[in-house]
Amino acid sequence: MAYNTDMKIDTHVHVHPPEIQADWEKIAVYEPHFASLCSGRVHRWGTAEDVLARMKEDSIDVSWIAGFAFRDPGLCRLCNDYVINAVDGSGGRLKGLAVVNPLSRGFEEEILRCREAGFIGVGELFPDGQVFDITDMRQTWRLAAQCHENGMFLLLHTAEPVGSKYPGKGGSGPKEASKFCSNHPEVKVVFAHMGGGLWSYETMPEMKIVLRNAWYDTAAMPFLYGSEVLNAAVAAGAGDKILYGSDFPILDARRYEELFNAAALSKGQKRSIMGANALDLLERANSSL
Repeated sequence: MAYNTDMKIDTHVHVHPPEIQADWEKIAVYEPHFASLCSGRVHRWGTAEDVLARMKEDSIDVSWIAGFAFRDPGLCRLCNDYVINAVDGSGGRLKGLAVVNPLSRGFEEEILRCREAGFIGVGELFPDGQVFDITDMRQTWRLAAQCHENGMFLLLHTAEPVGSKYPGKGGSGPKEASKFCSNHPEVKVVFAHMGGGLWSYETMPEMKIVLRNAWYDTAAMPFLYGSEVLNAAVAAGAGDKILYGSDFPILDARRYEELFNAAALSKGQKRSIMGANALDLLERANSSL
């Protein structure tokens, strides 16, 4: 399949339905993870219109957008409805990711509904916030099966196991992420926030095999890492698995441009991270159909 490898794709963008913004304090009472993130100093609200405006400013061609992955499946559905409408009205500039609670009854039907609406993936799901264990196949096999059978990739929140604590960090890191890959080699999975450092283990021959279905996005990278992480990931052989993700509305492309320039990436390496790797991920996920 021929792709425009110069396309710029933001693979990690959050949008919030107006109803969520208006009632966030009431929702936060029974959604503790949501409450923690909303109370953080870097929190921002963002609509689909905000995303499209920022894309124009940042010269982004396509953004992959998702609502918030709540414990409450009704709130997840509300977010998915908003994303469906946003995608439909975007002229192809927005692609949808479905949010579900993988331990809730009927989540498989919700993934299928979103796939039929043209969604390309599932996520960003929060193992700690939604209280599920990504190392436990009893809790993940239905989620993995739905993604695989529908040709969708999975985006999971991960965090570095060292360093300071911050709202939403959670305890799912490289060890847990690698176990998920081992349990579900058929699923194409993106680990947010550089996989909490999981990419570095691709230097181990045995882990290179285990992680053959893993990708890593750059969401929130300016808060977490210096520019050296990009050079190190490329040197580790993971350069073709790094996806540009801004974590908008928390951050936008300008902060990442500074890091990319400081890392002195080649034009080819930057082109891969900014879009070509994302297109390759989609092709590989679709190949499972």
